[in-house]
Amino acid sequence: MTTTTSVDPGTIDNVPRTADKATRTVNVGRIVAWALLIIAIIVTLFPFYWMLRTAFSTSKSLFSNPTSLLPVDPTLGAFKRVLGLSTVAEAQAEGGSGASVNFLLYLRNSILYSTIVTVGQVFFCSLAAYAFSRLNWPGRDKVFVLFLAALMVPPIFTSLPNFILIKNLGLLNTIPGLVLPSLLMTPFAIFFLRQFFLGISKEIEEAASIDGASVWTCFFRIILPMSVAPITTLAVLTFIAAWNDYFWPLLVGNTESSKVLTVALGVFRSQNPQGSPDWAGLMAAALIAALPLLILFFAFGKKVVNSIGFSGMK
Repeated sequence: MTTTTSVDPGTIDNVPRTADKATRTVNVGRIVAWALLIIAIIVTLFPFYWMLRTAFSTSKSLFSNPTSLLPVDPTLGAFKRVLGLSTVAEAQAEGGSGASVNFLLYLRNSILYSTIVTVGQVFFCSLAAYAFSRLNWPGRDKVFVLFLAALMVPPIFTSLPNFILIKNLGLLNTIPGLVLPSLLMTPFAIFFLRQFFLGISKEIEEAASIDGASVWTCFFRIILPMSVAPITTLAVLTFIAAWNDYFWPLLVGNTESSKVLTVALGVFRSQNPQGSPDWAGLMAAALIAALPLLILFFAFGKKVVNSIGFSGMK
C-alpha cells in the first residue's frame, strides 16, 4: 500500500527564499565589518605613512607643498643628518640646523637603559610574584594588598623623592642613576605574574619536593619554564615603556653620556633653523628610534597576543 504525502508548494518556495535572505544579511554584515576594519587600519597606519613621507622630503620643500601625499623632493638627506653623515653645509641647504647630533650614542643609551630595566624588573618581579603566590608566610595576603595600593600612586609623586635620592648618591647624569628607581620591581608586573603562577597546579611542585627539589629548584626549573608566555609579554611591555619614558630621563640625564633618545628628540625638536623645526630630520630620527620596537614586536608579537588572555593551567 502506497502512502502519498501532500506538500504545500508555498512551503517549498519559502525555504530557499529564507536561506537567500539570511545569506544576503550575512554578506552585508561581513562587508560592513570589513569596511569598518579597513577604515580603522587606514586611520591607524596613516600617521606612520605621513612620518615616512615627511622623513624622505626636504624641510624647505615641505612648506611649498604641504598637502602632497608623496615625498616632496625625495631625498635621504634627513637620515644622513640624523646619523651625522652630512656636512654642515649640506644639512643647512636642506633645511637642517647643521648642529651635530650624536644619534648613535643616544641610541646606545636608550638600549642600555631599556634592557637593564627590563631584565631587572622581569627577574625580581618573578621572584616576588612567586613568593606571593606559592610560598606560605605570615601576613602574605595583607602585604600583597598593601603592595597593590602602590598602583594608585601616580608615578609623578615619587619622581621628586627618587631624584633627591639619586642626587645624594651622586648618580645624576649616569646610567645607574637612570635605571635604579625602576630596576627592582613594579606592582603591576608582580600582580601580572602572580595571577599566572596561581593557576599552575601545586601538585607539580609537591611531586618535585618529594624528589628532593628545593624552592629555588622549583622556581627556576619548573615555574619559569612553564611561564615563558607571560614573562615574554611582561618583558616586551616593560621594554616598550622604558624605551618611551621621557620625564625621568629628562630629569636625571642631561649630559651627552647619559641622554636617551626621547630626550635627544626633544632637543632636536627645539633646534629651529630659519625659524621653523627640522621636521624631516625629526621624523627620520623618530623612525630610526622606532625600529627596535618594530623588531621587538615582529619577533615576539605573536606570543604577546596569545598570552594576553591566558587563563593559567589547571
